Amino acid sequence: MAQAMAGKLLISRWDSDKLVGLSDEAMSFADSFLGFLEEQEESPKSSCDSIDYIEDDHSSSNGEGNKKFWETQNELLQATLYRTSSLETTIRQATKAAVKEIKLIGLTCSCYKVVTEECRNCLQREISLRLQAQGYNCAICKSKWKSSQEIPSGEHTYLEVVEKNRFKKGEVRLVIELNFRGEFEMARASEEYNRLINRLPEIFVGKEERLRALIKILCSAGKKCMKEKKMHLGPWRKSKYMQSKWLGTCERTTLFPPLPVGFSDRPAKPKASLLTYDLLEINMPVLHRTAVQVL
Repeated sequence: MAQAMAGKLLISRWDSDKLVGLSDEAMSFADSFLGFLEEQEESPKSSCDSIDYIEDDHSSSNGEGNKKFWETQNELLQATLYRTSSLETTIRQATKAAVKEIKLIGLTCSCYKVVTEECRNCLQREISLRLQAQGYNCAICKSKWKSSQEIPSGEHTYLEVVEKNRFKKGEVRLVIELNFRGEFEMARASEEYNRLINRLPEIFVGKEERLRALIKILCSAGKKCMKEKKMHLGPWRKSKYMQSKWLGTCERTTLFPPLPVGFSDRPAKPKASLLTYDLLEINMPVLHRTAVQVL
């Protein structure tokens, strides 16, 4: 597989203009893997277990086995990131443009802070409003899950865009995570794991099946990393926990732009001029109209 990586260059990373080498074998593997996830959409348990087979194939403790594992994960990750649709690309570009504009303007949010990455809620709100202004059905989603024997309870907020499917009946759901790379970063991680994480985009925009595939690749790599370093893997690093953040049940909140200052949905109250005040005394039906002074 290492020799295959020296084959012809095929792709351009979705979050940059730099070319990345990728073999035909890796592309084929990624297509098959993502296709399997799409077919197993209604069977979460089956899809969750599929990534374990990748790890078991390379669980050898010798250096050559470890090297092969990380090469495989690297190729699979790149191929999964490459397999993006035109809709994902368009919304990703719009999201990046919104983030750039917010950082340049430095809008003051409802928390009385500058809208930056530190104020996650307000940043999500501003981006959601900007995407809505461009015609996208964007909303803020809040997922919340209960604790189990495998993972602790937790909650997470992210953005979501829902669009009609052009080719099939129904809708297409796209997840927008503004700090995707940071969600998988680990302290004291190995060099191989950090190299893999650095390939992730900071802003992720993608369909559920692509996100599910990335989670399985990265969680498998995290498990391998902790095993090599003889450290315990925290339950919040497991695939099930990560999937609960973006792929579980969520509460969807659609925001609406604030009304202009002074705007009211009440009907305008009829007004009359002081010049016609004498007529108002005679015309009883309009006695209750408000007089307006004319300067």
